Amino acid sequence: MQRQQEITAWLESLRPGRSFTLAPASADASFRRYFRASFADGETLIVMDAPPSHEDCRPWLHVQQLFSAAGVHVPQVLAQDLERGYLLLSDLGSQTYLPALTPESAPALYGDALDALIDLQAASRPGALPEYDEALLRRELMLFPEWYLGKHLGVTLDDKQQKVLETIFQRILAVNLAEPRVYVHRDYHSRNLMVVPAGMGGNPGVIDFQDAVYGPMSYDLVSLFKDAYISWDEEVVIDWLVRYWEKAKKNGLPIREDFGDFYRDYEWMGVQRHIKVLGIFARLYHRDGKDGYLKDMPLVLDYLRRACARYDSLLPLLRLIDKVHGTEIKTGMTF
Repeated sequence: MQRQQEITAWLESLRPGRSFTLAPASADASFRRYFRASFADGETLIVMDAPPSHEDCRPWLHVQQLFSAAGVHVPQVLAQDLERGYLLLSDLGSQTYLPALTPESAPALYGDALDALIDLQAASRPGALPEYDEALLRRELMLFPEWYLGKHLGVTLDDKQQKVLETIFQRILAVNLAEPRVYVHRDYHSRNLMVVPAGMGGNPGVIDFQDAVYGPMSYDLVSLFKDAYISWDEEVVIDWLVRYWEKAKKNGLPIREDFGDFYRDYEWMGVQRHIKVLGIFARLYHRDGKDGYLKDMPLVLDYLRRACARYDSLLPLLRLIDKVHGTEIKTGMTF
C-alpha cells in the first residue's frame, strides 16, 4: 500500500493537474508488479514497480534499449526513478497472445512474432548481453533435481540415477552450446507477446525481456512453439519452423544449412528448457507459494517426454522420468 501511494504521488508530480486512476495491470513470477494509470482524456500508461531490495531495473532498461534499436516493439520509457524502483512506460495494451490464439488467428500472429524475432536476431552482437554459457545452462538444469524431483515429487536419486542424469545433462549441454548464437529473449511466449491494436505500433508488443542473453539460436523458438500455456499439433509447428528457417536464411542469419540439423537443435534446446521450467514451476510453488503454475506442469512434462522418446541418447532420461512418476515404459532399457 505504501508503494502504491508513492506511485500515485510520483505520477502526480510527473503529470501535474491531470486526474487518473491506478489499477493493477499484471504481475509476473518475480517481485515486479505493473499498474495501469488511466487518465481522464483516455491516455493510459504503465508503471513498473520493482522494489530495489528484490529487483534491479537497470538490466531491463539495457535490454529495452537493445531491443528497441533492433526494431522490436517494446514499451518506451517515459520516466524513471531507479532509487525507488519505478519506471513509467508506454502502454502496449492488455491483450496478450494467449487468449487471442486460435487455429484461425495463429498463422498471422505467429508470423508477426517470427518476423520480430528475426529482426532481433539480426541485430545480435557479442558482448552486449550476458552469455548464455555452460554455467548458466547447467545452473538451470540443476533446478530439476533440486526442486522438481526433490521438493515436488519427494524423490532422492540413488548414485546410479544421479550418474544417468549427469550424463544426459552433459549431452544436452554439448548440443545447446554448439548452436549459432544470437540475442535470446528467454521467455518469448504467449504471455509475453501483446496483440497491439492498429495504429499503436507494430505487432507484437514484447514484454518481460529483462533476463535476455546472448545464446542458442533456437531457444526463443522453443519458448514460442513449445509454450507451457498452449500447444499445437507438431505438424503445424514444423510448418511454422520451416517458414522461420527459410526467412532466417534469406536474412543472412547464422542458421543451420540443413533443416534436420536445425530441428535437432530445436528439440534438444527444448529438452533443456522443459527440464528448467519444471524446476522453476516447482520452486514457485514450494518456495514462493505460487500455485498457479502447477496446472501447466503436465504439458511441459509431455513436451519433455516426447522429445526424449525421439532420440536414443535421451532415452535414459525418459526412463528416469517415468520411473520417478511410477509410469515406466517399455523401451528395452534399464538402469
